[in-house]
Amino acid sequence: MDAAEMSSNKISRNKKDDLFHVIHKVPAGDGPYVRAKHAQLVEKDPEAAIVLFWKAINAGDRVDSALKDMAVVMKQLDRAEEAIEAVKSFRGLCSKQAQESLDNVLIDLYKKCGKVEDQIDLLKRKLRMIYQGEAFNGKPTKTARSHGKKFQVSVKQETSRLLV
Repeated sequence: MDAAEMSSNKISRNKKDDLFHVIHKVPAGDGPYVRAKHAQLVEKDPEAAIVLFWKAINAGDRVDSALKDMAVVMKQLDRAEEAIEAVKSFRGLCSKQAQESLDNVLIDLYKKCGKVEDQIDLLKRKLRMIYQGEAFNGKPTKTARSHGKKFQVSVKQETSRLLV
C-alpha cells in the first residue's frame, strides 16, 4: 500500500469515526468523560456511565458536563437523592457559566424527590437574580440548548418557565 492509499484509508476511517460520533451524539476522544458518554448512549449501561462520570469529575475532565450528565443518569435510575448530594458537593469545581444549568438540574431533582421547600427556595433565588438583573449576565436574552439545538431565551420567557 502506498502513501496515497494509506492517506485515503485514514481519511475514510476518520469520516466513519466522525459519523459515529454525530449519530450517537458522543463526543470524540478517549478521556473518562467521552467513555462515560459512550457507556450511557451507545452501550446503554447507566451504572458504568456513572462510574466513568465520577472518574471524569475526579480527573478534571469536562467537569461541568460530567456532573450534569451524571446527575441526569442518577435521576433516571431513581438515585435522585444521591444526585442532589453530588451536585451540591461538586458544583464548586464547575465554571461560573455552568451554575445556572446546575440550578436547573437541582430543581428537577428536588421535584423528583418531593423536596418542595428546597425547590421553592431555589426557584425564588433564580427569580430574584432575574429581577436584580444578575441572570443572563445582565443581558436581555441568552443562548440555550435543548436536544442539541441552540435557541434564544428572553428574560420574560425564563421567568414564565420558572413560574409554570
